[in-house]
Amino acid sequence: MNKERIEWVMSGLNHYKLAARENQFVKSVGQDFNQKNMLTEQQEEKLESLYKEKSKLIPNKTYFSPKESGSQGRKKFQKSREKIMY
Repeated sequence: MNKERIEWVMSGLNHYKLAARENQFVKSVGQDFNQKNMLTEQQEEKLESLYKEKSKLIPNKTYFSPKESGSQGRKKFQKSREKIMY
């Protein structure tokens, strides 16, 4: 896993509420990566699976386009035009 991917996954996990053990794991992975500039395959797989699990449970609306997230359940009101009678 390259540096950009790890940073992206770590920042994505910051958007979700993590359990104490998950939070500790993410912190230790971040520290390991900063010190060694690499992770073990086990750490990479666990980090990816944690991110996938969290992203399925709580959808983040910022990842959707405005049409998908903004128009759901809203009614569009039309301005009424006044009728002019002569």
